[in-house]
Amino acid sequence: MPVLEPIPRILGAQGPTSGPLLVVLASVHGNEPAGYHAARRVLARLAQDEIPLSGRLLCLVGNRAALAAGVRYRDADLNRLWTPAVVARLRRGGSLAAAPADEEEARELLAILDAQPRTARRTVLDLHTTSGASLPFAVLADSLPNRRLARALEVPVILGLEEQLDGTLLSVLEADGWITSGCEGGRHEDPASIDHCEAAIWLAMEAAGVLEADVGRVPLEAARARLRAARRGVPRVFEVRYRHAISPADRFLMNPGWASFRTVAANQALGVDRDGPVLAPEQGRLLMPLYQPTGSDGFFLMRPVPRAWLVLAWALRRLGVPRLVPLLPGVRRDPARDDVLLVDRRTARFRALDILHLLGFRRERAEGDLLVVSRRPAELSRTG
Repeated sequence: MPVLEPIPRILGAQGPTSGPLLVVLASVHGNEPAGYHAARRVLARLAQDEIPLSGRLLCLVGNRAALAAGVRYRDADLNRLWTPAVVARLRRGGSLAAAPADEEEARELLAILDAQPRTARRTVLDLHTTSGASLPFAVLADSLPNRRLARALEVPVILGLEEQLDGTLLSVLEADGWITSGCEGGRHEDPASIDHCEAAIWLAMEAAGVLEADVGRVPLEAARARLRAARRGVPRVFEVRYRHAISPADRFLMNPGWASFRTVAANQALGVDRDGPVLAPEQGRLLMPLYQPTGSDGFFLMRPVPRAWLVLAWALRRLGVPRLVPLLPGVRRDPARDDVLLVDRRTARFRALDILHLLGFRRERAEGDLLVVSRRPAELSRTG
């Protein structure tokens, strides 16, 4: 799947600007070309069959130079640098001293996204692939609109992964009011990953309201069938329970043969680092084992979420129950930030964290005896 031709930032745009908008982000990581090839396929099919659209499809390339070179990134991971300070600096026209080779990539991408009409219904599908073998799956910041988009893709949905990662591009867009989901199409080198990403684009176009109704030339049923078959009967929704964060100094190596969604036993050896064997801290399903030389995530562990809990979460959110969570023992609202809760781990009772996770409060940061818990990084928002 090498990319040999010149790579534009805007792969293509089709449909009227007056309706809903779907942005497809491809190859934010340059060693993940599947999304790029999938987006080109969809754009070609739309043009060839003259498929009418009720909204706009805009396909963007994330890291053009890294994609051309076949590397994940040059100076900095383009999907980990979007901290509040960096975003503010880019919007002011400042420089990125720590990532000069990727600065223009980030600046151009953010400028295009910021320029999109704020009055339209705005949706983003961010396409990725994994270094290890995997089924396709969706990741999202846990809100009801994001869940609806992710479930429309017919792949397993992973809750809690976006909240484990700092500086992702989707966190910027989520804070700015976009409906967002990422889709991991499979292993980097697997040709089927292109097929999975292409199917995800068609289904996202339907979910975002970009496709006109009852257009027989659109391969929606084929896309649904492809991704359902790729799911292989695994549960529809998982929750991330553990992230094994690594740095180059750890010299982490994943043991060979692991694949995402495989069952892992507690204390099972998954890899090695400078201190010896790396053991699973609990039983669960493996997610994204690292088999590439760069990255800050060795692996994740997750567990299925029962359907009853998902239905309960939907009902509680629709009823406005999240406004009442400060009534839980040991939980209070941060007086300076409406969407942030402070959990006193010494006094919190009744599975308070499980209840908060159910309601979408999944970002956690320890501060002494307190856990600072939030639903999304609101400090990134331009509108406050």
